[in-house]
This record gives sequence, C-alpha cells and structure tokens, in this order.
Amino acid sequence: MKIDENLPIIKKVITQSQINQYAKASGDFNPVHINSAFASTTDFGGTIAHGMLILAFLSQMMTLAFKEMWVNGGQMKIRFKSPVYPGDTVTTFGKYKESKPDKKGERLFYLIGCINQNNKDIITGEASIAVN
Repeated sequence: MKIDENLPIIKKVITQSQINQYAKASGDFNPVHINSAFASTTDFGGTIAHGMLILAFLSQMMTLAFKEMWVNGGQMKIRFKSPVYPGDTVTTFGKYKESKPDKKGERLFYLIGCINQNNKDIITGEASIAVN
C-alpha cells in the first residue's frame, strides 16, 4: 500500500442550523449548544458546536483516505482543545507519523486534528489504521 503523507482536507463553515440539526440527530439538547440566551451567560459567551459534530469531520477525512479499512480497523485518540462557534471555519489535517507491526500486519499512524480560521487547534490527536 502506498502511504500518503497528507490526508484529504475537509473544510466546513459551522452554522447554528447545523448545530441544531446535530442536537436533534444526537438527542443532545444541552442549552450551551442550542439556547443563545443561556449560552451567552456561560464562559463560552454564546452557543458552541457539539464536540462530536466536529469530530465527525475527522472521521470523514479518514473515511475518504482509507474507505472500508477505516471503518473496519481505524482508531482515534483525540483531545478537544477549543470550542467551535457558529460562523467558525473548521479545517481538518492529517500527516503521516509512522508505521508499526500489528497483529495482522502493519498499523499506520497519523497526527490528526482540526483548526479554526485563526489556525487555533480545536481537536488534536492521533489516528491509526490497520493495513494487511
């Protein structure tokens, strides 16, 4: 298998409508996500996107790069670093780090994450994929 140094980039502008739709799909109606009056009284100062909504963009990136291999054997270890607000632009990144022997062959490791329009880390971490 040819190793790609950089993974596909996913770029999304986050809207309050997306956040509301994610709340409905996930059942997570925490007011910090959907109630601007409440959210304005928090340390965030306004509504923020669900972390799992943003994490889905990283999974989308990995699926684009590795297709079924990601679904069948992919793993992520991530850390949420900063909130995402409506109007923010989120961009994913992924860069090859190393490969290591795995039970069934080899495992590729990538440094992954998301940044906002100000190059501030939103999510950072590592993803790995089993390659046979």
